[in-house]
Amino acid sequence: MKEKIRVEHVTKIFGRNQQKALKLVEQQKSKTDILQETGATVGVYDANFTVNEGEIFVIMGLSGSGKSTLIRLLNRLITPTSGNIYIDNIDITKAKKQELQLIRRQKMSMVFQNFALFPHRTILENTEYGLEIRGMSKEQRIEKAEQALQNAGLLVYKDQYPHQLSGGMQQRVGLARALANDPEILLMDEAFSALDPLIRKDMQDELLELQANVKKTIVFITHDLNEALRIGDRIAIMKDGQIMQIGTGEEILTNPANHYIQTFLEDVDRSKVLTAESAMVRPITINTEHDGPKVALQRMREEEVSVLLATNRQKQFLGYITADDALKAAKDGVSSVTSYIRTDMPTVEPATLLQDLLSTISDSPTPIAVVEDHRLRGILIRGVVLEALSSSTQEEVNTNE
Repeated sequence: MKEKIRVEHVTKIFGRNQQKALKLVEQQKSKTDILQETGATVGVYDANFTVNEGEIFVIMGLSGSGKSTLIRLLNRLITPTSGNIYIDNIDITKAKKQELQLIRRQKMSMVFQNFALFPHRTILENTEYGLEIRGMSKEQRIEKAEQALQNAGLLVYKDQYPHQLSGGMQQRVGLARALANDPEILLMDEAFSALDPLIRKDMQDELLELQANVKKTIVFITHDLNEALRIGDRIAIMKDGQIMQIGTGEEILTNPANHYIQTFLEDVDRSKVLTAESAMVRPITINTEHDGPKVALQRMREEEVSVLLATNRQKQFLGYITADDALKAAKDGVSSVTSYIRTDMPTVEPATLLQDLLSTISDSPTPIAVVEDHRLRGILIRGVVLEALSSSTQEEVNTNE
């Protein structure tokens, strides 16, 4: 994927003795030790990461973790003490004031937690504000603003004022205003945290639906892990200004980097994040084009299983054969097990969420085959799935039930 944002060794220090504090950061002293020794507060501690074009990159952490400081460094509302920030390989830490204004107006838009709407302006006037700042003609900016409101389902409210709309609708106006500028990068700082839970979920859905159409590069700040897991392509978890771990939701759930991350994960509903691919195990198979019933029985004895999954030479999934059926085929003296293959085993794709197949695996008398483009990828066994949902790490299992 194309890299859109690159952050290299970015540190932000507030207060006095910044250079002394910076040296202590380079020595990997803790934020607490630096505060005690210098009186300076490390807001962001040697941050390194990239954001790919078109992805939702979520930065999350508790209050004081440095996440809001970090997002303001990305558009230079705050200037870093050290390090480099690249937007399309342009180092904005070295950008002059005029160049920085141009980058903010043309490449970035920001959505804040408190909506930041002008109470004396109509919804339409709020939405076209950024275009007005850019010097666009009245006719052009009205057209673009109305289109943005139409996409947000708010065009009928264009002549109303912010106080006449609900909190959720006001936030949608804020999002429409940001998108009216057609930015390449959208920065969202706790954009949904002030909303009621049901409205918040609706806004998350709207953001995901919108992203499927506009494919912006989005950096999203939140303190809610479930929100991060729901919308993020990748997640960076922060603590004391440091990035503790970066990865997909599934990578973080299955391989937490440390005890702090594990603590974060305790209350997460894993079934809503983990996929079939994360819980599947290696299938024990038989190639029906050259393996007969005696080979099937021998393999079952070696692997201590009573079921083999059947494939052809191209690894395409055909079904399964039981020990009883293989034994019957051997007694019948046939050289092929093709006519004994059973086809009632459920199949799912690797990306299927575990929450969407819990009832299937509970009701199925057989394991579930994980199939992609007709090719067998793995197998889901009830016990392994339950273990994946209850444990922070997944043990590797190489046998079929």
